Amino acid sequence: MSLKDHGMTEKKTRRLMKKIGLRAIYPRMRTSIPNVAHVKYPYLLRGKKFLAPNHAWATDITYIKHNGAYVYLAAVIDLYSRKVLSWRLSNTMDANFCVDVLEETLRKFGVPAIFNTDQGSQFTSERFIEVLKSRNIQISMDGKGRALDNIYVERLWRSLKYEEIYLKDYSDMKELKEGIDNYFKFFNEERFHQSLEYATPDEIYYGAFAARKAA
Repeated sequence: MSLKDHGMTEKKTRRLMKKIGLRAIYPRMRTSIPNVAHVKYPYLLRGKKFLAPNHAWATDITYIKHNGAYVYLAAVIDLYSRKVLSWRLSNTMDANFCVDVLEETLRKFGVPAIFNTDQGSQFTSERFIEVLKSRNIQISMDGKGRALDNIYVERLWRSLKYEEIYLKDYSDMKELKEGIDNYFKFFNEERFHQSLEYATPDEIYYGAFAARKAA
């Protein structure tokens, strides 16, 4: 006898698992595939204290299963405030959409001192690296096999999927994009973070600039 025989749908099962704190264990898709021909950079964030907004940013790619296929999500976050600065969805996992979201973030929020990625081919590509070098941004990359080096983005993916993606049934890409956009607005503007002493990312990010201006 299966769960369906008891009237349990996949969505209902996910909601109940979330409520009681259970999570499925399953192999993850590899979204970071190194290119051995690309130049790698050292990890610069070990033991680092983030002192202000735009001190350090980080990015990563995750996958979302949608209508029997996979789409890929890249986001850039500010590590001082945990604010999601920009994000983009793509049907392919090439470097172009990662470069696009990087350039969008730089246009909107200025230039960070340090930018951290993993060693995936998208982030070690010549085009991506050149955007960072042209603005004199220090390049930091996770150590090989060290997912925890980019723990803040990993936590963002976990929150997004368990609080939004797994609980919804999007009919098309437009609905998926709207769902992600609404969640990131909630994450930035309303969701309190224990690590930020129960402030929101926007309060920390913009509050630091306001305090600097008033000083």
